[in-house]
Amino acid sequence: MAIARPVRVLLFAAAILWCFFLYQVFRPSSGLRGPGERYVNFERDPNLDPTGEPEGVLVRTSDRYAPDAADTDRVNATLLALVRNSEVDEMVSSMNDLERTWNSKFNYPWTFFNDEPFSEEFKKKTQAATKAKCNYEIIPKEHWSVPSWIDQQLYDESTAILEKGGVQYAKMVSYHQMCRWNSGLFYKHPALQNTKWYWRVEPKVHFFCDIDYDIFRYMQDNNKTYGFTITLYDEPKTLPTLWPETVRFLADHPEHLHTNNALNWLTDSERRPAHNKGAQGYSTCHFWSNFEVADMDFWRSKPYEDYFNHLDRAGGFFYERWGDAPVHSIGLGLFEDKSKIHWFRDIGYQHIPFFNCPNSPKCSGCVTGRLTDGEAFLHHEDCRPNWFKYVGLG
Repeated sequence: MAIARPVRVLLFAAAILWCFFLYQVFRPSSGLRGPGERYVNFERDPNLDPTGEPEGVLVRTSDRYAPDAADTDRVNATLLALVRNSEVDEMVSSMNDLERTWNSKFNYPWTFFNDEPFSEEFKKKTQAATKAKCNYEIIPKEHWSVPSWIDQQLYDESTAILEKGGVQYAKMVSYHQMCRWNSGLFYKHPALQNTKWYWRVEPKVHFFCDIDYDIFRYMQDNNKTYGFTITLYDEPKTLPTLWPETVRFLADHPEHLHTNNALNWLTDSERRPAHNKGAQGYSTCHFWSNFEVADMDFWRSKPYEDYFNHLDRAGGFFYERWGDAPVHSIGLGLFEDKSKIHWFRDIGYQHIPFFNCPNSPKCSGCVTGRLTDGEAFLHHEDCRPNWFKYVGLG
């Protein structure tokens, strides 16, 4: 017996609804849940389509961005890398990615830093990777050495405890020196004295998306101070006294706290209460500073300088393992207008094991919405939802 037409229509509608339900359940997920999920699922951003550029940016004019252009549109900026001679091939790999996707159009200079002289091999290989100028700088001994107020016996005892607790690089003196230098000393180097902007680039990172506008000019023209791609939770074991020292500093300098700060982001405990407790009130959310585009005038400002000097004297860069990422992030979250911090959602980026992968035809080589290479538990390390919750897209 033939099925009546109304019944067939109902069955067809039911089938469609069932397929839609299955799609909602089993569709690919970014692995992220929380207040900012609608952003980090990477729905199509019209600013990323080939037909347009983000609002408020100056699209490149090739002649004025030529490497030797006398009258250039480049702003006062550099690409910056702290790197050893032994990392030259990994550095060149990073350079090739960034030159291909962005800097070959703008030719911003590269500035390389090392605590020892660069080899001729390093100079030759890096110069071959770019048309832009390359600068090779040695870090002053007073910026890299262990400060005189650090007690060696206390350092040995403290790092032994950290190592026993599973803290990576706990006893590696050079790692502590690096964290301190990146936190509050790099921008004091004579080679950067007259430079305002920098883009930090590390060995073994990857860039996936063609960017056709001047990143530095975008920051300048839109009154931004700091740009990031990824924000994560840190390991509380590395910084148990960082927040108490920060609170102590704020008690002495309440005038430095910005009225439009991101304090709620720094102290949120809803998603990771154990982290908040282990870090004595700090959420441990931080910008992953292996990628950062920033205005060095902020680090040179009195609030941040006072803050860094306070932390430096407290000794946590050596007695604990305070990283430049949480120190920069806390400084920005407390002393800067949070509206001046920008999420570069259009820059495809990877520093193992995390990705920022936009949904755009300009991107290739990464999977949209994937945060890691597959370790599901690492998705819980993403703090972008909290940033979107308290600040927005930036």
